[in-house]
Amino acid sequence: MGPHLIRLPKGAVPDYIKLTPFQELSWRMMGNYVKAKGSRDEDLEENLLKAHMKIRPEEYIAYMYMAALITAIAAIVLGIMLVIIMSLMGMFLIGLLLGIMMPVLLPILVFFGLKSSPAGTAKRRGKDIDKRISGSMSFISAMASANVPVDMIFSELARQPVYGEIKNEAEWITRDTELLGIDILTAIKRGAQRSPSIKWQDFLQGVVTTSTSGGQLKPYFVMKAEEYEKENKLELKSTMETLSMLAESFVTVVVAFPLFLVVILAIMAIIGGNAANTTMILFLVIGVMIPVSQFGFIFVIWDISKET
Repeated sequence: MGPHLIRLPKGAVPDYIKLTPFQELSWRMMGNYVKAKGSRDEDLEENLLKAHMKIRPEEYIAYMYMAALITAIAAIVLGIMLVIIMSLMGMFLIGLLLGIMMPVLLPILVFFGLKSSPAGTAKRRGKDIDKRISGSMSFISAMASANVPVDMIFSELARQPVYGEIKNEAEWITRDTELLGIDILTAIKRGAQRSPSIKWQDFLQGVVTTSTSGGQLKPYFVMKAEEYEKENKLELKSTMETLSMLAESFVTVVVAFPLFLVVILAIMAIIGGNAANTTMILFLVIGVMIPVSQFGFIFVIWDISKET
């Protein structure tokens, strides 16, 4: 693809990538150490790309080191204060044990928590893509049925915020073709390599394979739209069955069982000889067990509904 004219929207300005102040400080303080170490973390680099986190791997590693260092310093100070306070309370050994564990465990937790954050973000993006891929395939197949070129299809898809992370994936493909001058098939191949969704990867690789083998893209798009629509119906059916099972469990665990337990404890408090302990258990059931179990079911249902 040779030199070509790109018309940006009126008033468009470059989108500069800026680090947060703490990330800039981390790079200034730890950048030389990271560069001197010189070891590449390919998994981290891949996860940052799939998560669309606009930061270089070296800068992110420096950020992890700096966060762990500051956490270690804060944990040492808190550990010393804890030892002093526990000593005054006559629990020196417990305070010493906690004071040693905090500076060791907290920095490790922070470091590996930050290291796994890009993978978690990429996984969430992949779930969002899988959730919306059926609707986006209908959009793509409709555009293809109108004989719209494949590069224009992705360009239009990049303007549809309703498709969530699929829109962002299409934006990067459009950026590669319109701004970087890469041909559409190479851009789609790159998009497949950096996507966190297996379904989206399979679709993009199919586009490349169909085009390079001389096939027609319109039937392929229609076929994938029908395939993902059927998969979506099966997933919705499975989700409804899961919700039905949870509803039955909710009635049994959260409604019926606590009700019988309250009745039994109330009778025991009346006729038993140890009413104080029975009353305390009754308060725990009503004030702790029932609310916690209800919130637990609410969280599980919310998490399931979020993925569909």
